[in-house]
Amino acid sequence: MSKYTERAEALFRSGYNCSQAVFCTFAVDLGLTEEQAARISIGLGGGVGRMREVCGAISGAAMLVGLAKPDYDKAKVYETVREITEEFRKKHNSVICKDLLGLKEVNFNEKPEPRTPEFYLKRPCLKIICDAVCAIEKVLFKKENN
Repeated sequence: MSKYTERAEALFRSGYNCSQAVFCTFAVDLGLTEEQAARISIGLGGGVGRMREVCGAISGAAMLVGLAKPDYDKAKVYETVREITEEFRKKHNSVICKDLLGLKEVNFNEKPEPRTPEFYLKRPCLKIICDAVCAIEKVLFKKENN
């Protein structure tokens, strides 16, 4: 584990959603406060607004690319996001939250579950978050991770 995967895991365990855990992990090193980063990324958790679409960890990664690339070349940002996504797909068959969680249908009335030990045993979110962070490190920050 890197300091970034440890930080992302700690943020998720503290109650942040998947997008917040990934985005906040790096955003504080890129000039945002943790509070700003958490507020910016909150709506992307649970596959964007808990609709179980694109995984919040991947959405957080995409936002980081834009934040980390101050020269903002749209084509290069898109390419980097695709590279991070492909690195993530080496460990997961999808970037869709519903698929990653093995859900057959989405319940929009369902409230987020409390973060109990049972929650962490049945949900792969911590692994997903750590794998997204590793992909970000490898692609965006060029650090090799296993």
